[in-house]
Amino acid sequence: MTANRINNINTALIILSCAVAFVIPFELFLFSYAVLGPLHYLTEIGWLHKKNYFTKGKYDFTFLIGLCFALFFFPGLAHLAKDSTFVADVLAFAVLLALIFALVKDRLYRIALVALAFLAVAVVNKSTAYLLLMGIFLPTVIHVFIFTLAFMLFGALKEKSFSGFLSIAVLIVCAASFFIVKPESLHYTVSAYVQQSYFQFELLNFSLINVFHLDALSKTSEIFSSNAGFVVMRFIAFAYTYHYLNWFSKTSVIQWHKVPKKTLFLTLLIWLLSMALYAYDYNLGMQALLFLSLLHVFLEFPLNVVSFTGIGKALTGSNLPTARVVNN
Repeated sequence: MTANRINNINTALIILSCAVAFVIPFELFLFSYAVLGPLHYLTEIGWLHKKNYFTKGKYDFTFLIGLCFALFFFPGLAHLAKDSTFVADVLAFAVLLALIFALVKDRLYRIALVALAFLAVAVVNKSTAYLLLMGIFLPTVIHVFIFTLAFMLFGALKEKSFSGFLSIAVLIVCAASFFIVKPESLHYTVSAYVQQSYFQFELLNFSLINVFHLDALSKTSEIFSSNAGFVVMRFIAFAYTYHYLNWFSKTSVIQWHKVPKKTLFLTLLIWLLSMALYAYDYNLGMQALLFLSLLHVFLEFPLNVVSFTGIGKALTGSNLPTARVVNN
C-alpha cells in the first residue's frame, strides 16, 4: 500500500472519529479503550521490540520496564504510587531517561546525565503545573494526541507528502472544532453504566476543563451533564480513537503476515480475554490492563524523542541524531 493511500485512509479515519465523537463521545471512548486499546498495546510493544525501542543500548528498555513495574508491583513503592506527585516524578524521569537512551551512547555521559535527570525531577516537582503536565496529561492526551501528531509530521516531512500534510491539517481542524462548535441541542444523556465505567478518567476531563477555562465545575460528576464536559469528552474520545486507528492503518509497520503464528495466537488470545474482562466489569478490565497501558506509554518515549528530533532535523536541516522510523 502506497504512502499516499495510507494518508488518504488516515484522513478518512480522522473525519469518521470526529463525527462519532461529536454524537456519542463517552460511549466512543469506552469502546475504543476496551476494544482497540489492548490490541494496540500488544502490537506496538512487539514492533518496538523489533526496533530495539529506538534506543542506543541493547538493554535500555529494561530500565523503562523496571520503572513502570516498580510503580505497580514493588511493595515498598505501592504506598508512594498512590501519591500523584510520585507518579508524575516517575513519568518525568522516564521521559528524561528516554531522551538519554535515544540520543546518547557514551556510558560516562549517560551516567552523568541520569544523575542530572534525577536532580532535575527533584527540583521541578513542586508546582501544580508540573503535576498536571506529567502526572495527568502526559500519559493520556499528550500521548494520544501530541505524540501522534508529531509522528505524523515526522513522516510527512520525510516523505514531503501533500497527502500527509493534509491529514495533519484535518487532524488539527477536527481537534479544534470540538472547542469551537458546541452543539447544545443533541439531547445527549450519559447513562449510569457509562458514568460508572468512566470513573477512573474523570480527573482528566475535570483538569482539562479547568486548564482551558471552559467552566467552573464544583465536582467531577458534572463532566457528565455540562456542555464543557461534553466539549472536552469529544476531544478525548476523538484523540484516543484516532490514535488507535492511526496505528492500525500502518499495515506495513505491523506486518500481520510476518508475525510468527505463536506470537499472533498469544496476542489475539490476550486481546480476546481483555475484551471479555471489560465486558464483565469495565472498571475491573481497566484496572487489570492499566499496567500494559502504561507500559506501552513508557516504552514509546524513545520513539517520541526520535520523532521530535527528526522534525527538528527536517525543519532546520541540521544533523541531529535520529533513527529510521517507518511511517506507512
